[in-house]
Formats: sequence, structure tokens, C-alpha cells
Amino acid sequence: MLRRFSLFALLIVMSFSVMAQYDHPRKKLSKSGSRDGRWEGSVILAYQTGDDQSYEGGSELNVDSTMGWGLSVGWNWTDKWNLSYRYLSTSPDYEALIVPDEDSPEVPRTINHTMSKRTHQFNVTYNFSRKAFTPFVVAGIGWTKLDSNVPSAPPGVGCWWDPWWGYICIADWKTYDTSQFTYNLGAGLRWDINNMVYTKASYVREFLDSDSGSVNLDTAVIELGLMF
Repeated sequence: MLRRFSLFALLIVMSFSVMAQYDHPRKKLSKSGSRDGRWEGSVILAYQTGDDQSYEGGSELNVDSTMGWGLSVGWNWTDKWNLSYRYLSTSPDYEALIVPDEDSPEVPRTINHTMSKRTHQFNVTYNFSRKAFTPFVVAGIGWTKLDSNVPSAPPGVGCWWDPWWGYICIADWKTYDTSQFTYNLGAGLRWDINNMVYTKASYVREFLDSDSGSVNLDTAVIELGLMF
């Protein structure tokens, strides 16, 4: 998995290096530097680590590591302060051990499946330097939707006559899912390749708390983007 992550990152960096050769003239830069007052957007390649959790009653959740992708849009308030929105999507495999209450006639069961994880974050980033190459720290809040992709009820089926395709039926399943408040902390490095192209590498920990327990997931992130 790490080899694939490194290969994908290398391919993206090589493609953006071509764009870096074209530093088109722009408006006069502010006295404080090239980022001040400018918007930026990036594509994200992420590697999310796994996590193993034990809960009250003996239930367990083991989440595997996985690759993911995302998008980010931000505004550089100054050369050092950045406000941004980030979306991350991953689909890790997991194994869940469900232990019923002692009075329940049911027996413990194990579920092996793939979950869908969609994270929305509103972040504040502080760059330690106004120069093109700078370390930074980031913190943010948001929410994460976790979908087990395990049906919670029998499927609902809807059918109708389509004027082109004839009689069509579609089945829809409701699944066990939840949306939770999250916060994150991280650190990384930023390199403004030129007046247009930049790249960032960071390591972020996401904290997700629920009534049944907490899950902390670490994510290595590579961003490649444009300032405008």
C-alpha cells in the first residue's frame, strides 16, 4: 500500500512539474509576499492508517489502512494565515465484532465489510515563514459521515414505465450510518514552486468521538494545487 501511495505521489508531482515551468505574469505581489490575499485550490492524495478499538461489553472494531482522495479550497488571509475547506473520501475495509447484551438470545457475530468515510473540515493553517518553502501547523473542526454499508432493513423497490427504456425497477437499501463532529490537528511542509503552483505534505490526526467510543485516525496527505 505504501509503495502505491509513493508511486501515485511521484506521478502527480512529475505532471505538475511541467506546469511549474510556466510562471505566467500576475498582478503585482503584495509587500508581504506572494500568497497574501490570494485564493488557492488543490487535489489531495491521502493515505489513512488503520485503528483497532475495544468497547464496553467486548465489542471490537478493526479498521484497515487505505488510500483516499480529496479536494481543498482556501484563502490566504496573509502570507502566514490560511483559511480553508477540505473534503476527504476513503473506503477502508473493517472487521467488527458485535457482542449482544447478556440477556439477549443472540450470539456474538463478526462482520467483515468496507465502510464509506466522508470527512468535511474547516481548517486554519499557520505558515511559519513568508518564504516559498515553509513548515506549517493546521487545526480544524468539521464532521464525518461513516456508512457501514450493512443493510439495516429490507430493500425498498420502486418500479415505473420509462418511455425509452420500458419497465424499470430500482432497489434501495438503508444502511447503518452515523454523522459525528470531528476535530483535527496536524503539521507539514509547503513549497510554492512558483507564483502559480504549490505543493504541500502533511500528517494529520483526526479525532472522532461518539456515544459508543472514540476513533483516532492518522492521515498522510499530499496536495498539489494552483494559486489564483
